[in-house]
Amino acid sequence: MILVASMPSASEPLPGSCLCGGVRFRILGDFSVATYCHCAHCQKRTGTAASAQGRVAADHFELLSGEDLLRTFTPRQGRPKVFCSVCGSSLFGGALRDDAIVSVRLGSLDGDPGIRPGARCYVQSAVLWEAVPDDGLPRFDGPRPA
Repeated sequence: MILVASMPSASEPLPGSCLCGGVRFRILGDFSVATYCHCAHCQKRTGTAASAQGRVAADHFELLSGEDLLRTFTPRQGRPKVFCSVCGSSLFGGALRDDAIVSVRLGSLDGDPGIRPGARCYVQSAVLWEAVPDDGLPRFDGPRPA
């Protein structure tokens, strides 16, 4: 894990939002891990070759506004994907009310999360039109081992 800035905390929360600003949230504690995911679900969800996300304990996540704008899609085989129904921003992974961990899309944060992705997951699903960067990060064919 590479730390760059100070991690979010209750005294210095890190805000986040969707593109239209209707959904606002903040992170009140440090991320446990951050990864790039190359799975087919993330490719379809983002329209890109990989998704950058960080995991934070649910009690370190606070939804400030826009709960009524949130929609959830759960793939047949996969975790819930939470997005803004107005602008389509992909924001979170997991069941916000039920899971102990929230997977936050790093692109939805309004500042430096203090962590950088430390692994590349599901590289066996990587798209053919963009090479997985040779950045020295550990690579896993499936999920990152716990």
